[in-house]
Amino acid sequence: MMPNVDACRLAPPGDSSTERASTEATGTEVEIRDDRNDILPRRQFLAATAAVSATTIFKGKAFGMQVGSSVTGSVQSDAAASPNAKSIIGQYGSWVAGLVEDPPQLSLRRAESPGIDAWRTAARAKTAELLASPSEVEAADIQLIRQEQFEGLDIEHLRWQLPYGRATEAILLKPQGASGPLPAVLGLHDHGGNKYFGRRKITRTADPQHPLTVEHQQEYYGGRAWANELASRGYVVLVHDAFAFGSRRVEYQDMSEIPWGPGRTDGQPDNDPESREHIEAYNKWASGHEHVLSKSLFCGGTTWPGVFLAEDQAALSVLSDRPDVDASRIGCAGLSGGGLRTVMLGGMDERVQCAVCVGFMTTWRDFLMNKAFTHTWMTYVPLLPSFLDFPEILGLRAPLPTMNQSCTEDDLYTLPEMQRADAILQEVFTKVNAPKNYSGKFYPGGHRFDEAMQADAFAWLDRWLK
Repeated sequence: MMPNVDACRLAPPGDSSTERASTEATGTEVEIRDDRNDILPRRQFLAATAAVSATTIFKGKAFGMQVGSSVTGSVQSDAAASPNAKSIIGQYGSWVAGLVEDPPQLSLRRAESPGIDAWRTAARAKTAELLASPSEVEAADIQLIRQEQFEGLDIEHLRWQLPYGRATEAILLKPQGASGPLPAVLGLHDHGGNKYFGRRKITRTADPQHPLTVEHQQEYYGGRAWANELASRGYVVLVHDAFAFGSRRVEYQDMSEIPWGPGRTDGQPDNDPESREHIEAYNKWASGHEHVLSKSLFCGGTTWPGVFLAEDQAALSVLSDRPDVDASRIGCAGLSGGGLRTVMLGGMDERVQCAVCVGFMTTWRDFLMNKAFTHTWMTYVPLLPSFLDFPEILGLRAPLPTMNQSCTEDDLYTLPEMQRADAILQEVFTKVNAPKNYSGKFYPGGHRFDEAMQADAFAWLDRWLK
């Protein structure tokens, strides 16, 4: 059952509204910002995040300045004030949370920040170092497999080869007969516990749609293929299979000589791969194999987010090099795992002129204390929390236009930490003198990117890319 969000609409530029909610447990009044004129209902929560005054020591070496400056006037967590806070790692939660300075070492929110350009240069360099993306990941042998017309769109089925693994398959959509150059969006598909599918989760073509992708789109996207919907508004939209999804997935045949552990595939044939039974069994197997793949990437000196970033940047180059695309008007967007990829790509690559992150925004503290168990291994970048909080990765793109969409009952995160992440992004964009270039929106209901949310996201893209 999809929540009713008919009340959601985009506010005029510069307009904002605020809702106040009282918690049952404390009666505390909590301010929740919303960029729409209408007020959305909010699920009451037990306790709001408290701002704590603290003084931290800055590792001055990174910015070449004196240490010991105090941190004031910025969004902070209540970790230091809650030594007995409940956590998913028991008595150790508050201790581990306290190991990270707040704000972190390379945060623009620190009182001694060296200025916007120096901050961005240093913070991006450290983020790139810790992401440890594989080098020279470029798309080669780009092939047009076939073309078709479908529901007013010209559709191209593409394939390219990266330096490793099977070829990446992709779908490109644009208005029928359009020659460009047009604005473009890199559509980033979700995780959804479904690695068998990638690009097909957010597109439709003339091919018969698999019943499982129909169900997936109904559950998360209001029954819509949002890449098609966006293309019909005048965009070139490219959707490619991410690392370990769809055409890039690990297949049973790859593991046939591995007879131990979660990689074992006895009795798991690759024949009849499109059957529901096979796909459901594969997704279960791939879920159990995910930690193996992630740990192996660590052992190879890279990270899963780093591989995502490298492959998404290769796809971005495929898109931006097309003659029907205006490379100065490119955006990216995605839900959930696609939101994670938006954080990394949008934060690290300035070719993305407008970014929309959906359903993947909270703080490292939220993962640590509350929600790491709900998230894939592909979320984490070792040591990065010491330098930037999670929303600050996306904030590296400031002042480039950025929208963040969250749902108040999304059980992948806690509401107070989603709100704190939103407040951090507000603060970052304010510090770069571009508060109107950030839009943070909250919607009632659970994890999704439905029609009303898509309408707001598409309007934001239109505002900045058309």
